[in-house]
Amino acid sequence: MISRRLRESLDSSICIRDIFEEGKKLAAIYGAENIFNFSIGNPSVEPPAAVNEAMKEILDTEPALKLHGYPANVGHPEVREHVANHLNAKYDCNYDVNSIIMTNGAASALVMICNTLLDAGDEVVTFAPYFWEYKSYVETLYGKLVPALCNMETLQPDPETFRAALSEKTKFVLINTPNNPTGAVYTPESLRMICDILEEKQKEYGHPIYLVSDEPYRKLAYDMEVPYLTHYYQNTIVVYSYSKALSIPGERIGYIAMEPCVEDYHDLIAGLTASMRYLGYVNAPSLQQKMLLKCVDASVDISIYQETRDILYKGLTDIGYTCIHPDGAFYLFMKALEEDDARFCEVAKEEKILMAPGTAFYGPGWVRISYCVPAKVAENSLPGFQRLFERYQK
Repeated sequence: MISRRLRESLDSSICIRDIFEEGKKLAAIYGAENIFNFSIGNPSVEPPAAVNEAMKEILDTEPALKLHGYPANVGHPEVREHVANHLNAKYDCNYDVNSIIMTNGAASALVMICNTLLDAGDEVVTFAPYFWEYKSYVETLYGKLVPALCNMETLQPDPETFRAALSEKTKFVLINTPNNPTGAVYTPESLRMICDILEEKQKEYGHPIYLVSDEPYRKLAYDMEVPYLTHYYQNTIVVYSYSKALSIPGERIGYIAMEPCVEDYHDLIAGLTASMRYLGYVNAPSLQQKMLLKCVDASVDISIYQETRDILYKGLTDIGYTCIHPDGAFYLFMKALEEDDARFCEVAKEEKILMAPGTAFYGPGWVRISYCVPAKVAENSLPGFQRLFERYQK
């Protein structure tokens, strides 16, 4: 018998992966070319050739026993130093080898941070719409996720609801830009607003409030630079994953980065190192860590995603849908044609279109379209979207 805590979580969740799997079943029945599966953020652009080449070279040249043995919990020192040097050169930071902890992607990094910072009843503030698993990460470690809101015309954080969401129980604020599920990139003005309020509240409450920046989509920003948060706020913890930039989500490799000026830095490093063990991650995959020595700044060709975005955004808005133009990631947030966004997604399935309901992301009345699909799939889906729109006009 599973725990009541987990049972309640399962009963209240909307699993995007279930929609994705349903799409695969429909493809087997109707043919993959007739199913338009926009449900999940699984990269569709080939990894850079350097990734496979680096892994092959490592396997051919590194002593097998050493390569596949345990590294330090926090990662290979030469890899951590390489990542630190890369970040310092690219973003003018002050990381050193001890500032970097290699992790099993961004998800495990966030869970480790929750385990390190949260006592029962402590709070984490994030901006809605937000990635649906944030609530699970926080509540599994006995915290409480408190949503502040974004302006649903600009998708920028709202200062009034943010200020109201903070309390003496707030341990950290979790932001995600470029954003899943909306594709929004937070502006420098929005980030300054967040950081100014945090500085004020740290003084008021008499304890640090950390700003945790979840950045798996940093390299998927179109025609703009994503601001680097350490330049805005001292108590910033950066979480990064190579899943999207290198199209290797199944390899589970990322890092936590903290500059030594972060308050309680040494305790945080010790806590995160212990959390790596206590939560059963042990260490990030050794081969994938070594691969970064050659691929730390590699990236997929994001113009492929940009082309698909442009096809969908223009096509949908020309039909009459309300969409918010996404500046990053590979997600588009579209207004559902009825209040019940989950029901709207069910109706869309009749046109062989699969989307994720916005309710799953604390964005009721909207749907998320994950456009990490070939451009042809986006183009071929538009007649179905047209029929769906006309159905609701009747």
